[in-house]
Amino acid sequence: MLKNKMLNLRLLAQIVTAIAFMSIFYSPKLDLDSEAIFSCTNSGSIFENVTGATIDVSLVTEIQKKNFTECQLTCQWTNNDLEVLCYDWKTCRNDSETFTAYVPLNETKYNENTATVHFQIDEVYYEDRLFPPICTKSDIYQRFCTVVCLDEDVNNLLKRNEIEDDKAYHIYQFWIFLILMVIAWVGQAVSVSITDAICFEMLGNKPNRYGYQRMFGAFGWGTLTLITGVLVDVLSKDKAKPDYTLCFYLGASILLIDFMVSIRLKYQQTKFSSNIIRDVGKLLVNIRIWVFLIWCVCVGICTGIMWNFFLWHVQDLLTSHGRDQSKSLEGILMGIQCLGGELPFFFLSGKILKKIGHVHSMSVVLLTLGVRFILYSVIENPWYFIPIECSNGLTFGLFYACMASYASIVAPVGTEATMQGLVGAVFEGVGVSLGSLLAGITLSKVSGSLMYRYFGLAVLVVGLGHIFVQLLLGFQDHLPVVDTNTRVNVFEKVRLDDRPELTSIDPLLVKR
Repeated sequence: MLKNKMLNLRLLAQIVTAIAFMSIFYSPKLDLDSEAIFSCTNSGSIFENVTGATIDVSLVTEIQKKNFTECQLTCQWTNNDLEVLCYDWKTCRNDSETFTAYVPLNETKYNENTATVHFQIDEVYYEDRLFPPICTKSDIYQRFCTVVCLDEDVNNLLKRNEIEDDKAYHIYQFWIFLILMVIAWVGQAVSVSITDAICFEMLGNKPNRYGYQRMFGAFGWGTLTLITGVLVDVLSKDKAKPDYTLCFYLGASILLIDFMVSIRLKYQQTKFSSNIIRDVGKLLVNIRIWVFLIWCVCVGICTGIMWNFFLWHVQDLLTSHGRDQSKSLEGILMGIQCLGGELPFFFLSGKILKKIGHVHSMSVVLLTLGVRFILYSVIENPWYFIPIECSNGLTFGLFYACMASYASIVAPVGTEATMQGLVGAVFEGVGVSLGSLLAGITLSKVSGSLMYRYFGLAVLVVGLGHIFVQLLLGFQDHLPVVDTNTRVNVFEKVRLDDRPELTSIDPLLVKR
């Protein structure tokens, strides 16, 4: 039987998260039109991709291995075009906009210099007649058409890569996806915050061992992303788009296992705050807490860019260079981030925080993020990103341990979950959201490489600014007053373990 509200809320959050993410998989997909440019001369007819479209070179290679397909083209004709069609094709109707074309796919040509794919048309079927599509009276040159082919690879190659921003808000699929994402992330944020609070409560007076627990999450993340990345590539072989079915069902299965384990968790909340708002409010009048929260926002901005745009940047680089095995590389990168970065640094986080302290760790995280982003901006081959991903141990492993333990240390008794929720809201709700928004706006105007360069330089400046502010405050300044006797022993133990000048905890500030 469940005995406390925190654990109940965590279980509910897990269920909500699982349902929302699985609902995303079954949500209605946006049907983008396939578009092409049609031309007809006395030597024959072709259609090609719209100028400016991003071409998947690996998909072109797959198409060239095939024989024939049938495509239906609906084009925008001029009056002169209709006269030519009437003369050469014997189709003299003013509404003769749509025709069927037989396309030999093995004759498909790709011009790398102009990023153009040419599809030859052997014959046209229209009004129960089959004839060669030639135009002898005059040329029909570059007419815009929508295309529907029996071969899905051709459809996907010619599909529009994006829709205009102002039109997205009028599409119901966008709102369904947005609502489900909000629900899923709310559930995930609640689950993570409460899990951290429960973990610190169970660790008692040894919060510096939080990293030992958290590293198992990094191990699970790294292992599964590495495996699923390879499996998605294998299961998506000969398909136009990656098949993510395995990812969704595997994720739901893991959440179900997590739920079953959580039910058996032997935990009962024993400490409560008589006035949570008052106790937390006392912290917010201290300048150090505001510096800490601003630091969380800044790292959150960078994390949002990583979470939402890093793999996008990797995919763009791979596509532009015509490289295959994109999901395998993405899985490897995620695996290195977790197994080669987060895992060892979560394990060592307690020792690192004890050695250099929370304040210095905060500066290290910001400076490492700046260097990491600048490296992304100058490296063109994403396979060279692999060694860089080990720095994720500092930018996320050390960061998260520092953030969570700092919040736990300063939280008055009974407000641990509230403090973790506040810090989580600042990090993800403000930082990650703001980073995603700013990066999205920037990416619409510049390339991914330039975006990372701009943000990299900015976070380096912020890192230097953080060092300067901490020098002004003094590394031996103090944390806020903790209004309880029961926390004295805990704070004293953390102070001795973590060095007073670095955690800034002074027993004189703890009311006795």
